[in-house]
Amino acid sequence: MQINITGHHVEITDPLKDYVTEKMQRLTRHFDHVTNVHTILTLEKQGQKAEATVHVSGKDLFAEHISDDMYASIDGLIDKLDRQIIKHKEKIGSHHKKSGGVKNMISEEVAEA
Repeated sequence: MQINITGHHVEITDPLKDYVTEKMQRLTRHFDHVTNVHTILTLEKQGQKAEATVHVSGKDLFAEHISDDMYASIDGLIDKLDRQIIKHKEKIGSHHKKSGGVKNMISEEVAEA
């Protein structure tokens, strides 16, 4: 997994970079096919914002989180991405397990009539 970290009005220090890298490793626990992550850390008037685009097989996921603390923003961002990755993994795995689908629904309606 390749991680790119960019800062807008924020200097990316080594502890901040290590923290983001460590937290992004959490995403690979649920889904191994994460190829690229682009993280942008921004200082704004409303607070400190962390946003990321995660490239996984078949989809790009995006999330952002604004908080008063940059580390809290990163934690919130990771939580959001983690939920999205779990949902994506369930989605791509579930269509093989169902014994139905649109074709079977139509054939059942015809059989009932």
